[in-house]
Amino acid sequence: MSNTFESNTILNKLPKHLKQFIKPQNYNDYSAIDQAVWRYVMRKNVDFLKTVAHESYLQGLKQTGISINHIPNMYGMNRILKEIGWAAVAVDGFIPPNAFMEFQAYNVLVIASDIRQLEHIEYTPAPDIIHEGAGHAPIIANPEYAEYLRRFGEIGSKAISSAKDYELYEAVRHLSIIKEAPNSSEEEIASAELKVEELQQNMGKPSEMALIRNLHWWTVEYGLIGTIENPKIYGAGLLSSIGESAWCMTDAVKKLPYTIDAAYKDFDITKPQPQLYVTPDFAHLSLVLEEFANTMALRCGGLSGIKKLIDSKALGSIEMSTGLQISGVFTHVIENNGNPIYVQTSGETALAYREKELVGHDINAHKSGFGSPIGKLKGINLAIEDMSPRDLAAYHIYEERITTLEFEGGITVSGKIITGKRNLRGKIILISFTDCTVTHGKTVLFKPEWGIYDMAIGKEVVSAFSGPADLNSFNLITHVPSTKTIHVKKSNRRLDLEELYQQVRDYREGKNRSISRTKVLEQLIEKHPNDWLLPVELYELACISNETKLSEAILEHLEHLKQHRPEVGKLIDDGIGIIEKGAIIK
Repeated sequence: MSNTFESNTILNKLPKHLKQFIKPQNYNDYSAIDQAVWRYVMRKNVDFLKTVAHESYLQGLKQTGISINHIPNMYGMNRILKEIGWAAVAVDGFIPPNAFMEFQAYNVLVIASDIRQLEHIEYTPAPDIIHEGAGHAPIIANPEYAEYLRRFGEIGSKAISSAKDYELYEAVRHLSIIKEAPNSSEEEIASAELKVEELQQNMGKPSEMALIRNLHWWTVEYGLIGTIENPKIYGAGLLSSIGESAWCMTDAVKKLPYTIDAAYKDFDITKPQPQLYVTPDFAHLSLVLEEFANTMALRCGGLSGIKKLIDSKALGSIEMSTGLQISGVFTHVIENNGNPIYVQTSGETALAYREKELVGHDINAHKSGFGSPIGKLKGINLAIEDMSPRDLAAYHIYEERITTLEFEGGITVSGKIITGKRNLRGKIILISFTDCTVTHGKTVLFKPEWGIYDMAIGKEVVSAFSGPADLNSFNLITHVPSTKTIHVKKSNRRLDLEELYQQVRDYREGKNRSISRTKVLEQLIEKHPNDWLLPVELYELACISNETKLSEAILEHLEHLKQHRPEVGKLIDDGIGIIEKGAIIK
């Protein structure tokens, strides 16, 4: 099995830490049963969705080269997607939310390359190629929606998660994997469901990531567009679910106008959604996204932004009013009158300016953390960053000078100034001291024996966001999922069934016209009497060839199946219905 993937000009631009999530598609691993599942879902969906989906969906199917009859080959998709400035990559199920959204920011669709089991043909909680390829890909052919998706990724990847979010992500990933695994016991699934439920009920105040993930769910995954009275489907979760796409159009599902309030409405991935949100057009999605972004620490910064980073217990960044950026794991903040006056990281920390690491201030220079005062000097209206060289000299902020700087809020920095760094506009952004002591009241924050003290300059924190300012500052290639998609060894009985499916597929595609479909039916009834999808495929071929006797035998077997397996009765009827009304899409 290859561990490589075929790249292109768009994928070449991905940073290394995203490439760690990409896996080869291994197209030959798809069985004839998998291909039949894809074909059934797509034929049924397109037949139904042509009346209820947004017009961009059917146009996008053609434009993105997605076939009704074959599971899409990622490499073939990419050759077509590049025409609209996008690409697609294969991954193993759920990946961390920030990474998922960051892919979108680079115009890359993340596609879980596995396909749902026949037993879960109507819906699976696990991401699969039906959901991703047939749901997401066609809609991005719409330029307005494609830009919304890219912008969502750009903003969403900066959203700050809580420590509980990471735990919930792993629990949901595990649940989705074992629910789709063919050998999972009911006890295992029940235990995993209970774990997710317990976490969901004890999340506390929702994080930025939790809120923006809700917006993603109610738009990208389960969005409706148009009017409340006559909405159309554009959400990938609905477009790829042959059950829920029909149910969502009924009065049983409440339709609400899409507003920022949707950010505060949670969802359950294991159940059909009781309400959905309707946007009047794709442009409105971007308006709500920007409205939400205005509430994020990314744009608000301040004390609340720093506290969000501390709660996340993960790598994040703050940006000072000078443009200086501090990246690390934030552990402590001192506040005064609702404002941060000192901030502290622990462990490896890097400094940057405009997303580019400052020379000499990488993680090796700040292995044990970084701390700095924030704000103005006490009794001086002019902030350090706004001081001219003459002002700086007047206040003894000058190379080789021993000085004491007392900040509003009580932080005091005393030491000998070595040098400073300025931004392109000439504003000073960093001052380095030797023999330096930093205190807050009686608390010592930095001692002379600890070495050089680098003091960030900024009267306020204007931004706080997830991840590093400069992606190259840290080793981000560290993701090891707690669970991987389960692939069990196929039994001889399963391989025999796959062979029958393959024979029918070869006959339909003209690869082997010598196959006796009557014999295939006989073997199916004898060895695999509970399988329903292959008889439907045989019935289609019999109808095309006007073989009345074979058609009647198949229908008799299917009626017998419906009596013994009522849960698949509607699936059988829907498949026959599409065939009999001539909705055969070549």
